[in-house]
Amino acid sequence: MSRGAGRADAEPARPSFGAVEIITAKRDRHELSRDQIDWVVGAHARGEVADEQMAALAMAILLNGMDAAETAHWTQAMIDSGDTLDFGDVGRPLVDKHSTGGVGDKITLPLAPLVAACGAAVPQLSGRGLGHTGGTLDKLEAIPGWRASLSTEEIRAQLADVGAVVCATTPTLAPADKRLYALRDVTGTVESVPLIASSIMSKKLAEGTGGLVLDVKVGSGAFMKTLDRAGELADAMTAIGAAHGLPTTALLTDMSRPLGRCVGNGLEVGESVEVLHGGGPADVVALTVALASEMLALAGLPDADPAATLASGAAYEVWERMIAAQGGDPAAPLPVARHVETVTADRSGVFSGADALAVGTAAWRLGAGRARKEDPVQAAAGVRLLAEPGAEVRAGTPLLELHTDTPERLPEAHRALAGHALLVTADPPAARDLVLDVRRAG
Repeated sequence: MSRGAGRADAEPARPSFGAVEIITAKRDRHELSRDQIDWVVGAHARGEVADEQMAALAMAILLNGMDAAETAHWTQAMIDSGDTLDFGDVGRPLVDKHSTGGVGDKITLPLAPLVAACGAAVPQLSGRGLGHTGGTLDKLEAIPGWRASLSTEEIRAQLADVGAVVCATTPTLAPADKRLYALRDVTGTVESVPLIASSIMSKKLAEGTGGLVLDVKVGSGAFMKTLDRAGELADAMTAIGAAHGLPTTALLTDMSRPLGRCVGNGLEVGESVEVLHGGGPADVVALTVALASEMLALAGLPDADPAATLASGAAYEVWERMIAAQGGDPAAPLPVARHVETVTADRSGVFSGADALAVGTAAWRLGAGRARKEDPVQAAAGVRLLAEPGAEVRAGTPLLELHTDTPERLPEAHRALAGHALLVTADPPAARDLVLDVRRAG
């Protein structure tokens, strides 16, 4: 671990500004200088700029934007507020992946051990879910004994030995971003593309990876609903990567339907294990292999064959070691919900699929997600899809199951699925393109 270059307790004095002058500059559509950005980000992290002032600046950025240079400087200021990690001594090329979050997006679980099985090292520092998008740590904590918090030395040792780590981010990585993120969440400024991009990339750059693949979700179950907005975010993040010397590739992927058949923490772990055994839903397998291929190319391992490695079971062996290294029992039974209710088709026809946002919201209402960071989640809660898109169904055919330990939540889940969430039509659904676009800087 090394000190961030701009950390306040280790750096020389920098020019001092006033918060109001920086707010008004961005309000009036002026470009902020590097010194202005360094000062305001650092001063807010130290408590010298009040939250209401930083909220005003965030709103000005939301409304007026930042150009590529400003966004790169903002990202560096976030990094400089804390420590950086260096795992360059683990004996493998380092490469990481980040997803902007979706419904049933369990891809990290099979992906990290798969890329490790192909010869790279994956330092996947992850988070918890909020709202209808489940967090990777919440999923893995459904495994008995598994722990999310590791020391830097434990991360390094596991990368060298196993090749893959999925754990909680350390508290000293980009602490300025953590404070700003909490503020954006309550001030209507979450949607700012420069602030989203710098938030994601500051943490990935601080963790010291050698290459990064981004999975930017597009559709009803994603944060970015349209391809244009998702492309804007992908371009902003790949530009930040280029500005900081980090090879970065972004895949724009469909999130109009849930990924796979399971949505919910323990349910998604079970489905990931199916994939690691060489089975599982075709879309989960396809996206896992697509992302692995991009990661291995950035890691300098273009001749690796992730599809063959996944089918061989080698990635499952790495999964077992990865889970056991963090105290988990990969052979232990996963939690099972105390109440399961089936939702059936209300007419005959062709099942055209489930809306991602509706299914994600239903899983959230059942207890799989949280409205506030401090809320608990149910390990066994969620939704299991029973019918494949394109399947012919009759009235009364089971379409999905609702899993929960608290049956009083079931009416809310049914309300989330009311209307057009489960489409039964006369004609088969259109073919689904899972990867919609690929973006690279330059």
